Amino acid sequence: MLIYRAVILSLMLIAFSVPVYADVTGKPRIIDGDTIEVAGQRIRLHGIDAPEWGQTCARGDEEYSCGQAATEALKEMVADRKINCQGKDVDRYRRIVAVCFVGETDINARMVEQGWALAYRQYSSDYVGQEEAAKASRAGMWAGKFVKPWEWRQK
Repeated sequence: MLIYRAVILSLMLIAFSVPVYADVTGKPRIIDGDTIEVAGQRIRLHGIDAPEWGQTCARGDEEYSCGQAATEALKEMVADRKINCQGKDVDRYRRIVAVCFVGETDINARMVEQGWALAYRQYSSDYVGQEEAAKASRAGMWAGKFVKPWEWRQK
């Protein structure tokens, strides 16, 4: 009986130590430029970091809310359509970290290509090429000056 309990306890410890994440499909509610909610589940877009809601950027002498612009860009990209998110991990806030698609379009990649998010190199190099292209074409935030979102959050 003691061996049986030890085996059950070991299996339970293994089950609880493995990260649990799943694919999620549905119509999203956009939280900000890199966070959405589908069917009550918060999802952090993998490999990208968008400016925070209150963050501002500059284009010439004009300051604008690039956090709000990033959120609006994601809303327009999704445009009330169903998305499919492929879970990769769970973050410290218990959000699923995922790559999300509208049809065949990787919306994580598109946010970076359009210049409304940066490749989040601390966690992934998946979108570095898209960031370099956005920078070269001066897309989105790259058309002016900005503080990287992770540096802005530290201030």
